[in-house]
Amino acid sequence: MPLDSRQHATLERAAELALSFLGSLDDAPVCATASLAELRQRFSRPLPDGGVDPVTVIDELARDAAGGLLGNAGGRFYGWVIGAGLPAALAADWLTATWDQNAGLYACGPAAAVVEEVCGTWLKDVLGLPPSATFALVTGCQMAHVTCLAAARHAVLARAGWDVNRDGLAGAPSVRILTSSEVHGTTTRAAKLLGIGTANMFVLPSDLASQLTPEVLRDALGRESGRPTIVVLQAGDVNCGAFDPFPELIALAHEANAWVHIDGAMGLWCNAVPELRHLLAGAEHADSWATDGHKWLNVPYDCGYAFVAHAEHHRAAMEHRASYLSHADDARDQLDWTPDHSRRARGFATYAALRELGRTGLCHLVARCCRHARDIVTRIGDLPDARAVCLPVINQGLVRFYDARPGATEEDHDKRTDEVMAAINATGEAFFTGTTWKGKRCMRVSVSSWRTTADDVDRAVAAAEQVLSVAANVGHE
Repeated sequence: MPLDSRQHATLERAAELALSFLGSLDDAPVCATASLAELRQRFSRPLPDGGVDPVTVIDELARDAAGGLLGNAGGRFYGWVIGAGLPAALAADWLTATWDQNAGLYACGPAAAVVEEVCGTWLKDVLGLPPSATFALVTGCQMAHVTCLAAARHAVLARAGWDVNRDGLAGAPSVRILTSSEVHGTTTRAAKLLGIGTANMFVLPSDLASQLTPEVLRDALGRESGRPTIVVLQAGDVNCGAFDPFPELIALAHEANAWVHIDGAMGLWCNAVPELRHLLAGAEHADSWATDGHKWLNVPYDCGYAFVAHAEHHRAAMEHRASYLSHADDARDQLDWTPDHSRRARGFATYAALRELGRTGLCHLVARCCRHARDIVTRIGDLPDARAVCLPVINQGLVRFYDARPGATEEDHDKRTDEVMAAINATGEAFFTGTTWKGKRCMRVSVSSWRTTADDVDRAVAAAEQVLSVAANVGHE
């Protein structure tokens, strides 16, 4: 059936609205301006008995969402760790939705399967991982951890003589996870989803540089030395971007017959920058790695990558066969490596992003974000009643704001930090999020967008300066 006028008009209108949104990012507030009550009022209409013209649906959807969208697609968003969408990646994602391939099997989408094969090869190359590692394109680092730790669970239980696929976890030897105080919540959630359990996660203290030390890990490995063990290390934690000392820690873990998994949601991308590769020295000797595409690669949501050094354990944890499926003998069936069955063909956007950037472009993007993050942290930290409490190792850093009143307590400074951060966000000039680090509230600075410029940095610093100046004047009245 040829494309009728209604389909054409609907898609054309959606493209117009998308381009208008992207074109407004430099001038629009980064924060949401519509309240929860307003958004609920707009969207909570009765479901119609009859259909609505699709152009009207799209127009009203865009109208009602206005003010309820964050400006994370622009260059002035510094909250959490969220990239924007590179032009080629965004366009490829539009095509992905249009083509609507089920990327679970080669038979369901041959082009999607082959593109994913190429993406895996390219990603291992730019991330500095072993060419022999298997891979999976998943929804994000959360499911990358689930995929990798499922393979790890299979491996460490197999070493203990237990077939988890056949016999499950009831009665199995208890698996433990050793990690540091910088562990991300996605690892904790993976432990829950996989039945390992949070009581079997042992969070070891990090040092002042937010790193797990060999001495601490050695002591932990020595306790219950025969127990099936997974060690989770950090490549760029979310507060300061710290990296664990991989050569020493991985060697210790492997001596203890433990599996080593690296959370590299951001940090694995540092391999693209020659000046930052030393941070990842030895990381290639781990057993699995997880990272995100919708952070530094700037692929639209959702996109994450899992890599496993041991194909037999990766495949055993994921593979599925059924008589009604058409399995390929000479191509890669994605469902053998991913937790999804039916799935989006997210390889197209990854392929487009890597081609658009190339090695040089990826290097410049990562280095530029690190430079901008350091500028924001140091410049805001130099303002009155502010201090940079954690300078970025890469693209993550922390600033704390102080209550200037005599006798102000740490609780007062915590409150002040949240107040200043909220006031900066309210200007619409920049958007930051907070964290509690070593018991103190801080404003996190995270720069991941390819769109961020030196002018964007200036605007963020000016917004902070304005807020602090107003507060100082009010305090003197």
